[in-house]
Amino acid sequence: MSGVFEVGSVFPPRPIDPAIGRRSICARWLPLRLACVMFLLTGSVSAHDASSYGGVFRSRDLGAAWLNADVGLFLNAALVVAVDPSDSSHLLVGTDLGILSSHNGGRSWVPEARDLVIGAVFALTFSPEGELAVCAAANGVFRRDRNGWLRARAPDSAIPARTLVGGPANNHFYLLGRSGLLSSEDGGRTYAVVPGLPEGSEMTALAAIAGSADTLAAVIDGRAMISRDGGRTWSDAGFGGANAPVDTIATDATRPHRLWAAARGRVVVRDDLGSDWHSVGRSLPEPKARVRGIAASADAMVLVVSSDRGIYRSEDGGETWAQKEDNLPIHIEAGPLARDPKDAGVIYAVFSLMPYAEVWRMAVDGGNLLARIEPISLAGAFSFVLLVLIGGCLAVRYLSRKRGAADLSL
Repeated sequence: MSGVFEVGSVFPPRPIDPAIGRRSICARWLPLRLACVMFLLTGSVSAHDASSYGGVFRSRDLGAAWLNADVGLFLNAALVVAVDPSDSSHLLVGTDLGILSSHNGGRSWVPEARDLVIGAVFALTFSPEGELAVCAAANGVFRRDRNGWLRARAPDSAIPARTLVGGPANNHFYLLGRSGLLSSEDGGRTYAVVPGLPEGSEMTALAAIAGSADTLAAVIDGRAMISRDGGRTWSDAGFGGANAPVDTIATDATRPHRLWAAARGRVVVRDDLGSDWHSVGRSLPEPKARVRGIAASADAMVLVVSSDRGIYRSEDGGETWAQKEDNLPIHIEAGPLARDPKDAGVIYAVFSLMPYAEVWRMAVDGGNLLARIEPISLAGAFSFVLLVLIGGCLAVRYLSRKRGAADLSL
């Protein structure tokens, strides 16, 4: 028999088994399919699902839109954030495991003083000129200058600290510790207890009034209080009490003498230290929400509130509130807000997957967050990983044998 175009001879073609082709194709493509499946599974685990992690989020339009400012960190508990007054792209974040810093507005982060600052950092701030940074962790109080982080001298009552605020001078700091108020007048090198808080009283929030020497606002035993002498004496500011304890008190970034406070979902404001408080709009949709941060526009029409129920925003002076959900964690706690000193429209918010009260309790008790992981859970996780590895090895071995058999049958 002649071949095509009658050139050369042609042997009868060998019958082709379609099943062999299918097996060969399947064996050839199956590894790629498995790799794609593993990639998708890995991607679904590692993607920054806002509801699965805490973290740091930024808004450039006074809370209308938010984006995460901690790409790739996957934080369990972000507790506090501070913006350098001299460089808006320089951020410090206190977490349940120490301090992180960014010099490019959150695009990348590095840990700081990991061998010195250990444990939960609830309190963190810069000096007014940005030359110094101070923080309080579970293991002590620290300051950073051009030479790096160094331990400060402070009594045991300083830690864990609730907050740190800068005083009127560049080297003056106030620290609200576990059981009282402390101050430093030497740039955060040493701290001393400020007398004046009645015995048995508890101070839970603190703010320094900008432009007023030694004028402080605080929440003491659930009431808003004012001090004009650096915390040595206090007077009732006329808001809060046993029936409606104040959650927080905050200053205004655009009006130095304006104060904000909140109690049981109700936000109030006073425009100077001598005026009365007045309510702003209606209460939050969740009256039991505990407010941790308040930010407002200069005309007080746009309000942003962080709470243990998330972040709320109002564009009509508090008459209506909307919970912000796009790109923000849902149903986990938000911490205090921080505003860019150079741009009041830029706000940072922190979120914690673990309740703040639990992180605080463990910091007080000196516990390690890793101790919450039970041995049974560790054993289960190890067993699961081991099974995945064994299964992967068996699958590769099986596919190799199938491919070899398919090649021999051709």
